[in-house]
Amino acid sequence: MEQTFSYKQKTSLFLKILIPILITQLGLFAMNFFDVVMSGRVSANDLAGVAIGSSLWVPVFTGLSGILLSITPIVAHLIGAKKQKDVSFSVIQGIYLSVFISILVIILGFFVVEPILNYMKLEQSVHHIAKHYLLGLSFGIIPLFVYTVLRAFIDALAQTRVTMIITLIALPINALLNYLLIFGKFGFPKLGGIGAGYATAITYWCITAITVYIIYKVSPFSTYQLFKKFHRFAFTKWREILKIGVPIGFAIFFETSIFSAVTLLMSSFNTITIASHQAALNFASFLYMIPLSVSMALTIVVGFEVGAKRLKDAKTYSFLGIAIAVIVSALSSAVIFILKEQVAGLYTVDKEVLILTQHFLIYAIFFQLSDAIQAPIQGALRGYKDVNATLYMSFISYWVIGLPLGYVLATYTSLGAFGYWIGLIAGLAAGALCLSLRLMVLQKSYATKNNEAVY
Repeated sequence: MEQTFSYKQKTSLFLKILIPILITQLGLFAMNFFDVVMSGRVSANDLAGVAIGSSLWVPVFTGLSGILLSITPIVAHLIGAKKQKDVSFSVIQGIYLSVFISILVIILGFFVVEPILNYMKLEQSVHHIAKHYLLGLSFGIIPLFVYTVLRAFIDALAQTRVTMIITLIALPINALLNYLLIFGKFGFPKLGGIGAGYATAITYWCITAITVYIIYKVSPFSTYQLFKKFHRFAFTKWREILKIGVPIGFAIFFETSIFSAVTLLMSSFNTITIASHQAALNFASFLYMIPLSVSMALTIVVGFEVGAKRLKDAKTYSFLGIAIAVIVSALSSAVIFILKEQVAGLYTVDKEVLILTQHFLIYAIFFQLSDAIQAPIQGALRGYKDVNATLYMSFISYWVIGLPLGYVLATYTSLGAFGYWIGLIAGLAAGALCLSLRLMVLQKSYATKNNEAVY
């Protein structure tokens, strides 16, 4: 990571950081994508079961991993302030915290998964597939959370190409294991959608092992000597990580868990509707990796510039990232509209599910446009270590505006299941507007404190 002086240099550096992050995020999500798509080739029940299991797991993972992503701005600030000697200690404490969180998740999951699925009153086969998909996945929680910390460290050094390569190595491993365990090939048991959970867990162990090896052996990571010195537990550092990370994690949790809440509320609809909703939501989430990647890249570059007290550069990067996200999301929305039948066909061969999924995909277009503004702004704010605004707005936009409005539209109008999507779109738009105002106020405040001109 180096200082830049012109718009051309900033754009070049930002894209250099962004593109590997985007490929990495798409690759990581592709594991979930493969789980859902390949399970859908078995039956509509396998599609529904894996999609429901995934919808319960994703908000838990993304919310808690959001806590651990605080390592990125922490390390970026340390490097920007030329305090490289403090990096190793911070990262190791993040690893300790990740293991602790993982164990809590496994214990909690043992007690809550069954009651949640019982509440949904699913068909017995769908219930069974969702439960055992999550059971298989649970064997990979500890390495996944450790990997999240290590990846945050690598990305903070602006070496995002490394995590991209690791993910690209993991993809064929995951696809092969899915093929073997879902369809029972080459003597392996035919587990259907359940096999996808075990396949993904094994893949998480593989990518974590690869990452540890690279950090230990390859420069510049090896120069930080993460694993060459034992560090005692330091709860003061945990407190710093949690102080930054908990608002990040809860903001992400509020954003992702809303879709799980909608899935629970939609359990009164038939399996065809649930499967179609989940398929469209899965693809919309896949495309959400674009603005999310921009957000993660902005956290790195803005954090670096703020740490070095170059506030004008931080502001320039913020608007650059938002512009890129809007342009790319507009293009992806066009892809959804033009190719909605082909996209739906990726998930199912069932004619009823195919038709209904296409209708849901139309609403996904509006998700893309709002996310293109909201997600990058969240990343920029995190670069300033301003994390509480995103927490409050995520809660208000989704749980105060989006979900109640969606429930009313779905229950008391002829929109049915589509009402939930309209409610969430309205919440997203409100969140994007308020976060835009927050970013402008924050940048003006920083500039005033440091006697810089606001431009």
